[in-house]
Formats: sequence, C-alpha cells, structure tokens
Amino acid sequence: MSESSSHPYAVWRFTSYRFYAISWFAMTFGAMMEGVAIRLVVYRWTGDYLALGWIGLVRALPVLLLAIAGGQIADRWDRRGVMVAMLALSLWTSLGLAAAVAWQMPLGAIYVLLALGAISQALGGPSRAALLPQIVPAEVFPNAVTWNTTVFQVAAMTGPAAGGYLLGWTGNAADCFLAVALCRLVALAAMAALRGGGQPARDEDISWQSVVAGVRFVCHNKVILAAITLDLFAVLLAGVTYLLPVFAEDILGVGAQGLGLLQSAEAVGAVTMAVPLAHLPPMRHAGRALLWAVAGFGAATIVFGLSRNFLLSLGMMFLMGALDNISVVVRHTLVQMLTPDAMRGRVSAVNNIFIVASNDLGGLESGVTAHFLGPTGSAVAGGLGAIAVVLAVARRWPEILSVGSLQEVRPLAWVDPPDPPRAELGDGKPDPASADASARPAGSP
Repeated sequence: MSESSSHPYAVWRFTSYRFYAISWFAMTFGAMMEGVAIRLVVYRWTGDYLALGWIGLVRALPVLLLAIAGGQIADRWDRRGVMVAMLALSLWTSLGLAAAVAWQMPLGAIYVLLALGAISQALGGPSRAALLPQIVPAEVFPNAVTWNTTVFQVAAMTGPAAGGYLLGWTGNAADCFLAVALCRLVALAAMAALRGGGQPARDEDISWQSVVAGVRFVCHNKVILAAITLDLFAVLLAGVTYLLPVFAEDILGVGAQGLGLLQSAEAVGAVTMAVPLAHLPPMRHAGRALLWAVAGFGAATIVFGLSRNFLLSLGMMFLMGALDNISVVVRHTLVQMLTPDAMRGRVSAVNNIFIVASNDLGGLESGVTAHFLGPTGSAVAGGLGAIAVVLAVARRWPEILSVGSLQEVRPLAWVDPPDPPRAELGDGKPDPASADASARPAGSP
C-alpha cells in the first residue's frame, strides 16, 4: 500500500470525487430537512402514531418494487446520467410538497408526492452507489467510503437542525420544502459537472437470470449477506427516527427546534466517529467491530426510550450515530469491494432494498408498535430486538467474525449461476463457507 493511498485525505485529490461529494451533501441535507418537516407536519395534522408509520410504508414500497430495476439500469446506462434524471424528478416532488402544504391539500396528496420521491430513490440509488468505485482507484476506496459516510453525516447533522430552526422561525413548512428544492438543484448541477463513471462495460442481454444475478451473488456470499442482514433487522427494530416528533413534542416537550437537535445529534456522533476512522489505522477485525457496534446501538436505543431528560436523550442519539457510522463503513466497503464492477448496480440495488426496508419499514414498525405499546415500549422492545439480532447473525453466519482489515478486500469474479464465489476476507483467509466455489479473484488467469 502506497503512502499516498493511506493518507487520510487521499480521495479528495480527485476532482470527480469532489463533485460527487458536493452532490451527495446537497442531496442528504435536503432529504434530512424534508424528513423533519414532513414528519412534524403529519403528526401535527393528525396526532396519530400510525400516520407517521404510513410515511415509512409509502417511502418503502416503491423502493422494494423498483430497486431491482434500478440495478439493471445502473449496470446498463450511464450512471451519472441516471442520477441527473432522478435528481430532476426529486426536485419537482419537493416543489410539489411545498405547494401541497401551502394550499393545505389532503394528506393523501402528501403521501403520493412522497411515493414519487421514493421512485426517484429506487431508480437512482443503485447508480449513485455503483458510481463511486468508478471514479476513485480501488486502493483509496475504503478512504472514499469513510469520507462519503462523513459527508452524509455532516449533512445529516446540519440538515435536521436547519429544518427544525426554519420551521420554528417561520412556522411554515412550505418554506422548508422550498429550501429542499434548492438543495436538490445544487445536487443536480454538481452531478452534471462530474466527469467519469459513464457507461458500464456490459454486453449481457437482459434476462431473468441477469435480473436476479445480484440477489444470487448476495445470497451466495455469506459475508455480504450477514452484513446487510444485520443492518436490516437492527435498524428495522431499533430505529427511533420516525418517533422523534412524538418524543420531542409529547415526552421531552422541546418542540420543533428540539426535534431538529435530536435528529442532528445522531449525525454529530457519526461525524465524531468518522474522525478516528479516517485518521487511525484500519480496523484489524472489522467483522467483530460491526457486531459490537450494532449491539451498542441497541443498548443506546433502550436508554433513549426510557429517558425523560433532554440532555440524556441527546447523548443517546449521539452514541447511536457514532456506533452506526462503524456499521455503515464496514457494510458499504464489503458490499462494494467484494462485488465485480459489472454487477455493482444490481448488488447495490439489493443492498438498497435492505437499507430502505430497515429505515422506512422500520418507520412503519415504529408506528405500529407505538400504537400498541406506546413510544417508550416501542423503543425499548426495538433495542432488545437489535441485540438479539446480533447474537443470531453471529451464530448463523460465523464467517463475519473472520473479516479483518477492509483495505485487503478485493472484488470477486462471479459467473452466474454455478457455485458461490470464494471470498477473500480482510485477514487474507478464504471464506470457509465458499471454499469449494469455482469463482476466482478478479484479474486471475
């Protein structure tokens, strides 16, 4: 490994990544502002926990139905061009939300517009994820993932606070949605200015086998399957984001600005954790770190649910963000670096399904369990569930415990549908679950 590739700021030397990061920041900042505004608007309009849960369902369904198609698009069309088109669609949906709130349209109109935004995420998300390995060299990709996560968390830290402040200052959610539209315009311009990462090199005809190849790859690679399954069920059960308006308004009594601070605290923790992740030597036992991070996330969720003190609640959100950042870096690096470039779109689509299922269906789960158990019972039960998932994953897929340094992970050659690939783990040992596979490391004769 060269000295330049191990430099903590190595990826920022690439112009294409700088444009990518600007676009990613603006996208995330706008999405976080929108999330705070829409959940507060719906809860204030209805006072119903389930109405918050329906937001998660409306956002999840398009992704669950269209993400595989988005993966096919990412592996066949210009990934940058796909992102420009999808950002244009999301820009129009944010303008529509501003109009719907200003004119006090029925709640159904809000849900329809949120579904359109989710369609843009479903079709564009795989292209965005698969674009990153195309614009940075493999030796700095773990550094790119760390900084990409940092960019996300900085936006996630400032976006909710800005949204909460704007809502508290103007008292008008329409202004917040107009600010979201401006963010998406910036994201679109930065993505359009990016160079590189164009048409993927694929000559494979469209077939059912090619469509489900990403699913097959994930199912046969137990390291990837364990990592994304862990993320799915941990966040599905322990996520409290959709209930934050309830805690802010009814339990802690801190209002819109306090709501923004609660959601921002999670991102502050993630950014704080990103500093040692970027500057210290790579984790030597990334798999074990992933398991401990998710278990800690569940424990912090339990304390948050029981807390009646605003500062303690802020501290638990901070801790959840710090631990979640470890999980994101490990999972995303494994998914992208174990996957051959020709399949990154389809595998990213599968990963996107897991992410959306955990975040947005987790919102539905939070709304339903809060309806029956109350918000405190929902958070405590979810935290206990996350800890149980860690134990189950470690038992079901012990291969995750063998993952060592992420810098040693390289793509796998994969021919569908024969045997599962032979995964080279970070400690240089083969994945014991796929030791009899016929796949070879990329580039081997």
